[in-house]
Amino acid sequence: MKPIVQISLDLTNIKEALEMAEIAVEAGIDWIEAGTPLLLGEGLHAVAALREAFPSHPIVADLKTMDGGYLEAEMMAKAGATHVVVMGVAHQATIRAVVKAARDYNIKVMGDIMASADPVACAKMLEANGVDYIIVHTGFDERGEDPQRTPFDHLHEVVQAVSIPVQAVGGLSVAQAAEMPKHGAPLVVVGAPLVIDQKEFRPSTDKSELKAVLQDLVAQVKSA
Repeated sequence: MKPIVQISLDLTNIKEALEMAEIAVEAGIDWIEAGTPLLLGEGLHAVAALREAFPSHPIVADLKTMDGGYLEAEMMAKAGATHVVVMGVAHQATIRAVVKAARDYNIKVMGDIMASADPVACAKMLEANGVDYIIVHTGFDERGEDPQRTPFDHLHEVVQAVSIPVQAVGGLSVAQAAEMPKHGAPLVVVGAPLVIDQKEFRPSTDKSELKAVLQDLVAQVKSA
């Protein structure tokens, strides 16, 4: 697939999320993600607000679903999400339930392999159960305790093991994110590096600088 740039809105309220999304869209990003902090703070209302503001953009709801798969995916689809996220460490029944809801509502499923004991086996299992994308994810807390951990720990092995598109996220700089298509991960996501400061989730105060960073990222990814 052609490279895609996704902005992750790792914020906690709709107002800030819409402001950041507007800058990102102006900069040329392709997909908008309602990050987990945003969904915890505002719920499906955040997805609905993003859908109203950006009617033609794909919207990823990073639910990190672990149970109640059909209902969670259904709720987000009805609110306007085009993609939902299920955890690879969830029971396979939950993964299949999310996939069933996605098929019923014509949306896509992203399977996140964070915290799996065997990332390659987890990715292959997710693909076998019908997910559309794999997320190779090194968690925020995990990196906090061990800053050396990155998606590169098992990215290449996962890319070789599956035939569906892969996304890498967690601890990557903007420059590293721009290089992801060259590593077999065409779904480029950026967000947390732009808004996390002193471990607080808040948007950059320099909007012109933020837009310039995103425009440069988009240009790099599209030329990859």
